[in-house]
Amino acid sequence: MNYYTDVLKKYAVFSGRARRQEFWMFIVFNFAVSIVVGIIDTVIGANSILSGLYSLAVLLPALGLAARRLHDTDKSAWWLLLYLIPFLGWIVLIVFWATEGNAQPNQYGPNPKAVHA
Repeated sequence: MNYYTDVLKKYAVFSGRARRQEFWMFIVFNFAVSIVVGIIDTVIGANSILSGLYSLAVLLPALGLAARRLHDTDKSAWWLLLYLIPFLGWIVLIVFWATEGNAQPNQYGPNPKAVHA
């Protein structure tokens, strides 16, 4: 839960680096919240209004986290444009996000593992 709230606290922060654990825990928790919001949406008959609002609310934090995760692997946030290429671009981004970050400080900041430890 802390990973989720930490990402939301950094609402539109695109600088710095993010650990793999922070990234994937946010993705898992965000997926679970999306399912719950979708169920609530269906039960009250809101025609996906709540789901849409939730998606918009977490769009910037998710993009910021994705950019920081790429920074941890010493890649520019411009690589996020691969998301516009269906299937192949998504696979490449997932591989980048799953790759272990650089142990040494890079141009985007210090190693986030060393900062959290």
